Amino acid sequence: MNAHVPFGSVCSLQNGRAFKPSEWSDDGTPIVRIQNLNDESKPFNYCDFEVEQRFHVDSGDLSFSWSGTPGTSFGAFFWNRGKGFLNQHIFRVDVDEGVTDKDYLRHAINSKLNMIIDQAHGGVGLKHITKGKLEAIEIYHPPLPEQKRIAAILDKADAIHRKRQQAIQLADEFLRSVFLEMFGSAEYPIVRIGEMLEKGILVLHKDGNHGSLYPRREDFGDRGIPFVSTKCFTDDGSIDDQLVPRLKEEKANQLRIGWIEKGDVLLAHNATVGPVGLYDGQYERALIGTSLTAFRPNQSDLVSEYLYAALKSMFFQGQLFQLMKQTTRNQVPITAQRTLKIPLPPIGLQKNFAKILRKHLELRKVSENHGGMALNEFSSLAQYAFRGEL
Repeated sequence: MNAHVPFGSVCSLQNGRAFKPSEWSDDGTPIVRIQNLNDESKPFNYCDFEVEQRFHVDSGDLSFSWSGTPGTSFGAFFWNRGKGFLNQHIFRVDVDEGVTDKDYLRHAINSKLNMIIDQAHGGVGLKHITKGKLEAIEIYHPPLPEQKRIAAILDKADAIHRKRQQAIQLADEFLRSVFLEMFGSAEYPIVRIGEMLEKGILVLHKDGNHGSLYPRREDFGDRGIPFVSTKCFTDDGSIDDQLVPRLKEEKANQLRIGWIEKGDVLLAHNATVGPVGLYDGQYERALIGTSLTAFRPNQSDLVSEYLYAALKSMFFQGQLFQLMKQTTRNQVPITAQRTLKIPLPPIGLQKNFAKILRKHLELRKVSENHGGMALNEFSSLAQYAFRGEL
């Protein structure tokens, strides 16, 4: 017997219900959306009337998100928060547990995500895979005892990776708490960005809007000047070199603005609004694109690390999003940014916080490296498992 079978031959897929916004309520049964599957912090919409049984989901049910952004939304997840109503774009995955282990099936289909995404249709950001194509994906399906053995091994490896991720999240929460403890309650002056420019506390506040000279696709190549955009930021605000395109030097030399220096703090203000980056000067020369604004502090009055944390704070981000609501587009223009405010504590306190932040970033990088190793080990185990070699 061939141990590789179509996914649809070992399960049945029940799609969720297309709830209308008019059917949402403030209480009742949770409507399980994609964001609720992969992030327990996301809020629910609720439904205060009963729906057909086929749309129900309960703790222990396996589901598959078949629509969304590749890398974040697609995949199989267990639902473990009681009764819910399944929203559209999610399949409940029903199996005969005398033949197929649900833990194993989750790992097996998730090992095929790259193939699933390749077969999905839609634009660059939002993709969908049809039920027929998903059901036709072949998975390794050994006898039930072997499934359980493989699932137990992969569950342990997956748990190690998740604990690494949780440790990083806790460290980030600790840093936010330190920032609030040091600067959140004290009565330091609250200063506008524009005022800091006038007083020389900020020596540059400029975006990468290159106008008619803005680079086109053909201006980029394998070599040249790093051209940094929002998508190049990592979660800790550093820049991932592998995500940075290179602008041909001849074109780069035509651009007068957008050049960044070590210590510049970068704010995403267009399309994706809110992410903040801290540029550590890793390149000899580098440019930013139109979606970023560079803040260059005068280090005798304003420390880069403090400014980075201040722009990430809820106090600043709340102002940013209030401004964004006043426009018809997802953007906060540079002139509007100058009305935004941050606390300006004594320079000595800023420097003390900078030491804490730098230590945090060092430790975070170590955790990320170990987390990457754990993820690689899990991926290797999964490859062996689904070739029948584990």
